[in-house]
Amino acid sequence: MRSQDLIESFTSIAKDKNIDRTELGTILEELFMSLLERHFHDASNCSVIVNIDKGEIEIYQEKTIVLDVEDTVYEIELEKARAIEPDLEVGDIFIEVIDPVIFGRRLILSAKQFLAQKIRDIEKKYVFEDYYQKVGEIVIGDVRQVYKDNVYVHIDQCELLMPKSERIEFERYRRGDTIRAIVKSVEMTPRGPNIIISRSDNQFLFKLFEMEVPEIEDGIIQILSIARAPGERSKIIVKSSDKRIDAVGACVGMRGSRIQAIVRELNGERIDVINYSAQTEVLISRALSPAKPINLYIDDEKKYCMAIFDDEDMESGVGKGYQNVILASRVSGYSIEAVKKSEYEREKEPKYDEVSLNQIKDLTPRMVSLLEQVDVYTTQDFQNTARDTLLSIKGVGEKLIDTMSVRIQSFLDNMDENGKSEEAGEDIKEIVEKGELTLEEAIEE
Repeated sequence: MRSQDLIESFTSIAKDKNIDRTELGTILEELFMSLLERHFHDASNCSVIVNIDKGEIEIYQEKTIVLDVEDTVYEIELEKARAIEPDLEVGDIFIEVIDPVIFGRRLILSAKQFLAQKIRDIEKKYVFEDYYQKVGEIVIGDVRQVYKDNVYVHIDQCELLMPKSERIEFERYRRGDTIRAIVKSVEMTPRGPNIIISRSDNQFLFKLFEMEVPEIEDGIIQILSIARAPGERSKIIVKSSDKRIDAVGACVGMRGSRIQAIVRELNGERIDVINYSAQTEVLISRALSPAKPINLYIDDEKKYCMAIFDDEDMESGVGKGYQNVILASRVSGYSIEAVKKSEYEREKEPKYDEVSLNQIKDLTPRMVSLLEQVDVYTTQDFQNTARDTLLSIKGVGEKLIDTMSVRIQSFLDNMDENGKSEEAGEDIKEIVEKGELTLEEAIEE
């Protein structure tokens, strides 16, 4: 097969695979170098030049001119060299031109196998580069398979993975479903690019707002902070650089049209849009919405806030599983402690403020050990320590801090209830000892 025919056949294959001509030239050079390696067992003195435009393949082999040849790969007889270039002497370098025909029929089979492998490698490289540039962007694909809580999504023959940790907890997917997700990370592995997509990441919510609210894309409105309990509730803080434009109103849209589109995409996830304020007390109060604290005690240096609620509003203020407080803490950057008004008034400085973390059974030894790394030994230490300091501990993330916070708060709440029971028991005992009432009457009272 002529060099030109060979190049034309390979060019046709490469064109079908969207491989550019420069890349094809490199592949062919590598191909012939591998064939030379097989043929001569050493191709270190060989070079290949492929000209795609002219359809030419040039193969050269450098040899030293000698009188008696011992190694035909590196040496050539003086007589043979002078037959081509008469002026050459012993010790000179002779460049021999190799005809591709020497490879015989093996060339076609080897070339096809080599080219197929190289094309697969290049396709993987193209996919990696394409999706690496899309990190942080929303993509739309079809669910191809759901296996062991992992969802495999296909986009133009590319497979993307959405692991359980990146899914919205209550969502269920079926083969053929079309879904939106954000490209979270792209890594090249021996098997090809590993593309992770997410629907639970904060950036996904950010991009949804960017798609629905032109003012965000234009930079007029900024999203300063996002906190999510994926599938349940989210809080975002927004700020307008134009005083004429209401940031919250723009995000909500006419009759809620914009935010409702986002809520539908997230299957009913409730979203609280918070207008930014430079005043910490105003910002935290808005972050705790819809709950309304009657008072806030803020320590800006320690990024700590105690929110006081009326007893009847405490449940809505805290939220299910402390969700409202946790999200408000994340979005504002302040560690927020919710306290009932009656508890605060009864004891401004609770006796259990200095309870050792070792006494809290719900905290695992690992949790206690991690906190001790930043000198947090008591409940008061934990409350007074900035969230950023806790996050600086290796192995501690947002979820772990929230879990520890809930368990500590639950322990303190239980201590308070136990304290009430003990006080009541002491009062009954005192009344009975004085003989003022019988035991049954005292209990009724």
